[in-house]
Amino acid sequence: MSAAGDKRREQILGTLTSASSPVSGAALAQEAGVSRQVVVQDIALLRGQGWPISSTNRGYVIEREATRPSRLFKCHHTVEQTPEELNLIVDLGGHVRDVLVNHRVYGRLSCELGIASRRDVRAYMDQIHSGKSSPLMLITSGYHFHHVTADSEEALDEIEAALADAGFLAEKTDFEREAFGA
Repeated sequence: MSAAGDKRREQILGTLTSASSPVSGAALAQEAGVSRQVVVQDIALLRGQGWPISSTNRGYVIEREATRPSRLFKCHHTVEQTPEELNLIVDLGGHVRDVLVNHRVYGRLSCELGIASRRDVRAYMDQIHSGKSSPLMLITSGYHFHHVTADSEEALDEIEAALADAGFLAEKTDFEREAFGA
């Protein structure tokens, strides 16, 4: 790769990292003095290097959640305790990325949640209570996992301790530690 290309990709990363909203390919191209097609190729190279860059209808963004510390928690509780569990996590600065279960017949099933505030918790619970959906944890007797992100490992430690204190944290089996890499 050329030094000019490396410098241009650094410039693109700098622009995307500091942007508060999506940046169009045309704007990146103009800033770098190249064609939009060159920017598309640079974005592909950056993704290949592991940069979490997403394309939206308004431009490119770096996925902030992908750069935050993350931990997988195994939880167990009733449906009625779900808001308490989720509020505990978001009140301590966590973002609940997903819910997943490890079913003995169906295998691993997951669903993106994107819960980052009490408002998100209320909206999620409103959907559950509307009868349109049931929590995924019902097919595994209340056992489920959450990938949770936070600003620091210390915040994740605090979330883990609070889940344990509330009785929501469940012990992972050897199989689960191996299968989920956690």
